[in-house]
Order: sequence, then C-alpha cells, then structure tokens
Amino acid sequence: MQKQVFKVLAKINKAVLPSYTKKGLDISKATKLQLAIIGWRWYVTKNALD
Repeated sequence: MQKQVFKVLAKINKAVLPSYTKKGLDISKATKLQLAIIGWRWYVTKNALD
C-alpha cells in the first residue's frame, strides 16, 4: 500500500517539479528551495523503488 502511494507521488513529482539534472544545476550554487526540492524528489524516489 505504502509503495503504491510513493509511486503515485513519483509520477506527480515528475510532471510538476522541475528536473535540475536536465538543467545542469550546480549543487553548490543551488538555493535552499532547490535543495529542498532535490531532497523531496530523492526521498520519494527512494521509497518508490524499495
């Protein structure tokens, strides 16, 4: 059940949130908001794959 929720969240993230890897964002120059988005996407992806 929980894995399905994270899979849905991952699809929503992909559609709504920006992909900073495609934009070539340098992590050392990222703002706190960008870092928060990266962290959120990582958390959701990690839990969707487990």
